[in-house]
Amino acid sequence: MLPTMTSEPEQQIGVGAPDAFQRLWTPHRMAYIQGENKPTGPEAEDGCPFCLIPEKSDEDGLVVARGQHVYAVLNLYPYNGGHMMIVPFRHVADYTELDDAETAELADFTKRAMTALRTASGAHGFNLGMNQGTVAGAGIAAHLHQHIVPRWGGDTNFMPVVGRTKILPQLLADTRKMVADAWPSA
Repeated sequence: MLPTMTSEPEQQIGVGAPDAFQRLWTPHRMAYIQGENKPTGPEAEDGCPFCLIPEKSDEDGLVVARGQHVYAVLNLYPYNGGHMMIVPFRHVADYTELDDAETAELADFTKRAMTALRTASGAHGFNLGMNQGTVAGAGIAAHLHQHIVPRWGGDTNFMPVVGRTKILPQLLADTRKMVADAWPSA
């Protein structure tokens, strides 16, 4: 049960200035912030999570679909429920390093992912994008990946804006199955 708000700010000795906000803690995010499973450089194929994921079962790797050159996978640290990435099997860092077949399949898988997410979850829109290089915000700059983030009207409410907390209504394993079941065939 959350405490009721009063006109008097809560006394928070030694833990910061009182501001009358409730806090929802997400300590599991610290692993991501501290770089867990991130390769250390552009040649860091050993230990690259995007190189290791295809070796796992679809369920264990959160893989939604596999192609000849790329695969679709749920983001382990999602911005929204259903946040997916399209990843080339080949360990390349930059979009310009993709060959024509990889580029075409990445585009095709992006379209299929959007279709699957609309079917499975009724997404109203999408944020699509790649962060090229660490300075551009790439969490794993050594291995190219394109984000597909489903969006719904009202999904940016007080929780992420004021509370800086994202609420995800479904376990990743359940989301993976739901989207994989909706994945359109070629």
